[in-house]
Amino acid sequence: MKKTYKKILVLHNIRSVQNVGAMFRTANGVGVDQIILSGYTPTPLDRFGRPRSDFAKTALGAEHTIPWVYYKTISSVFKKLRADGYTIVAVELSELSIDYKTYIPQSDTALLMGNEVKGISKQILQKCDVVIELPMNGSKESLNVSVTAGIVMYRLFDR
Repeated sequence: MKKTYKKILVLHNIRSVQNVGAMFRTANGVGVDQIILSGYTPTPLDRFGRPRSDFAKTALGAEHTIPWVYYKTISSVFKKLRADGYTIVAVELSELSIDYKTYIPQSDTALLMGNEVKGISKQILQKCDVVIELPMNGSKESLNVSVTAGIVMYRLFDR
């Protein structure tokens, strides 16, 4: 019998509302239990609490089907995840990272995605339990964050 774990997607300092909406849609497809937004990551609601049409355009309703919460700081996110017993897995190219294909979740898992240009800082990476990366065989160093999130979510969470 397949063991199932809780799955959370954490989006920290993502700047593009289209990327965030696309990740909501993919997270819905893979069965993510919750999305945590932090820093300046756009939420499905504008600053007045109204639904954002630009968000809805890429999320296509997923913003209504996956519970989400916003935290101003990543330290607040880590505090909550640690208290709830989650393994925090960052996706980033770094000296700490391992090939994403070699990692198999063994507990409730929070997958952390960072900024499209700057990625996830070394300070944040050091607080994560695991850092995974997608090997890049071409001349570019990375893929679009929403594409990367989709690949990794399906690899880790659809087992």
